[in-house]
Amino acid sequence: MTATAVEAVPSPRPWLTTTDHKRIAVLTAGTALVLLFVMGALALTMRAQLARPDQSLVDNDTYNQLFTMHGSGMIYLVVTPIALAMGLYLVPLQVGSPTVAAPRTTMLGYWLYVLGALAVLSGFLTAGGAAKEGWTAYTPLSSAQFSPGVGTDLWIAGNFASSLGMILIGGTVLWTALLKRAPGMTMLRLPVFTWSMVATNLMVLAAFPSLLIALGLLALGRMSPQVFSDNIFNIGYQHLFWFYGHPVVYVMFFPFLGAVAEVLATFAGRRFFGYRATVLSLLAFAALSMSVWGHHLFTTGQAANDYYSLTSIMLLVPAGIEYFSMLATVVGAKLRFAVPMLFALAFITQFLIGGLTGIMVATPSLDYQMHDSYFVVAHFHYTLFAGSLFGLFAGFYFWFPKVTGAMLGTALGHVHFWLLLVGTNLTFVPMFFLGLDGMPRRVATYLPQDGFGTLNLLSSIGSWIVGLGMVAFAVNIVVSLARRRGRAAPDDPWNAHTLEWATSSPPPPLNFDAAHPLPPVRSFAPLLDLRHDRAEGRRTREPA
Repeated sequence: MTATAVEAVPSPRPWLTTTDHKRIAVLTAGTALVLLFVMGALALTMRAQLARPDQSLVDNDTYNQLFTMHGSGMIYLVVTPIALAMGLYLVPLQVGSPTVAAPRTTMLGYWLYVLGALAVLSGFLTAGGAAKEGWTAYTPLSSAQFSPGVGTDLWIAGNFASSLGMILIGGTVLWTALLKRAPGMTMLRLPVFTWSMVATNLMVLAAFPSLLIALGLLALGRMSPQVFSDNIFNIGYQHLFWFYGHPVVYVMFFPFLGAVAEVLATFAGRRFFGYRATVLSLLAFAALSMSVWGHHLFTTGQAANDYYSLTSIMLLVPAGIEYFSMLATVVGAKLRFAVPMLFALAFITQFLIGGLTGIMVATPSLDYQMHDSYFVVAHFHYTLFAGSLFGLFAGFYFWFPKVTGAMLGTALGHVHFWLLLVGTNLTFVPMFFLGLDGMPRRVATYLPQDGFGTLNLLSSIGSWIVGLGMVAFAVNIVVSLARRRGRAAPDDPWNAHTLEWATSSPPPPLNFDAAHPLPPVRSFAPLLDLRHDRAEGRRTREPA
């Protein structure tokens, strides 16, 4: 290779040492997307094993590693990081800040996340394999006595590091939204997405330290097994874990709710309905989320069932406000059914299924029947896959031209959407009935006489359709980036409402510059205000 050719190869150093919040966000989201395909491959392997009774594609030990790494990987390493990455990229732009607060701390958060992910995945390379006690790692099952080997130790260390990284990123994004806003950007002029990130990061700072303490207790118990001989530490671990484990569900939901709100308002061509009520509902939802963790412990007899059932059902009130606001935004509007809008509309209906079934498992008398059955698996995946990931893809198609300067292909976008919509529902609807029929979760096989074969086959076929949809998504990204030079995206291809669309695509290092100055801010939809002003100005001048 000639010296000229060597000089032409871009150095990765500017990315690896960057303090630009946009680059850090792209690194975080890109890492999470790669891990999404890894965790998806684990899920497809499990569904292949369960497609028919008495199969032996993988043994019990391997299957336990698969569902542990899939579940924990999706939560710790995929959905939570990509949710916070969206906020890291967009919040400084939406509030008119040139940078994120404490950018070096933010970059440290990314590197902790990467090192944590590598530690968790390296468990597969050890003699005893990866962690295999489930994403909750309940004690004493996860103690050294019952789960020997370094796979679990690496899992603990890796998830500790990645979660600490998420705390750092969440803290700097919250700091930016609260204290680094542009002139005129009052708190009640923050876009809905930014408010969703404020609520999200309040939960991150309040709940994630509980996970660090729980993981520390788990590490202590693996070094001193007698710790878990007293049941108070086993139940104590569960309380610590679920004090994190339930708010993290909303950490993986609120950013995508905010993204869907922006998409709905843009493609309905109107302001988001019920802005102030939605802001209050997000804050109330975040506060209530800290009081519902005990409904995961109904069957232990170690939780106040009536209290936790009441607080869980109370979540219907702020959730109802948010759903009503989304529906009122689109009802009666002249909608544009672009790909982001399709994902946003599907998010509304599918997350509703997850929410309503969540009320069912938050009712003790029903939870006793459904606990640890496939009904819970279906419910959880309707919130995090059929709900949150559809919200993610709505935001991904919406903001991709802003981040990259390229438009994602519409035809492949439709293929991705319809395959994902069909595959998701074919995968998870049968799981509700499997749970009601008595199929327990976390089993590697079942007998023909159990009667679970047909529904499991349908579920597995659905998962493979989802896989095809994700292939279409990956191809769309590659093809769109390859064509970027010839098909550059405009600064605002959607006629959107918030400040990030007033700058170039992609934005300059400090977000706004002389060619793209920061516009005035008079509401939570400043670009919509500008378009209305121009329209009024034309009407005023025309009679003269």
